[in-house]
Amino acid sequence: MKKNWLFFLFLFSIAVSAQYSENDVLGKWIAEDHSVAVEVYKVNQNFHAKVVWFDDRLGSGIPMHERKDTDNPNPKLRHRKIIGMEVLEGLRYKPSSQSWENGKIYDATSGRYWDSSARITKTGSMKVRGYWKFKWIGKTMNFMKINESAFTKK
Repeated sequence: MKKNWLFFLFLFSIAVSAQYSENDVLGKWIAEDHSVAVEVYKVNQNFHAKVVWFDDRLGSGIPMHERKDTDNPNPKLRHRKIIGMEVLEGLRYKPSSQSWENGKIYDATSGRYWDSSARITKTGSMKVRGYWKFKWIGKTMNFMKINESAFTKK
């Protein structure tokens, strides 16, 4: 009986330590490959993300603060800057799976929108999945939470 009780406490402590709340996704995150950083914020019950930094050595070589959304399928949006551009919208927290679902993510490199979802792993990284109709048809990017002062000049 004592062994069963200890086993139950062990399982409960694992379950509690792996739980995340709705707002744990908020803040600044950098891609594992250090190619882009985004800030996740909340508008009403939806989560959004905007680009706050990217490695301007990637792609065209145009400096980060001058690069525009030239591949956007909408010609009217091709002049907006990448920095500050919203790239994720409409994610909603789903408590039963501790994930954020039903969002749309914009890929500025191709000018396409994809369905999206996100989740935080046990190690604290965030996995963002962009997919087409089915989650198994897509791509996942891993992000790590960053310190707020990491991108501010001193």
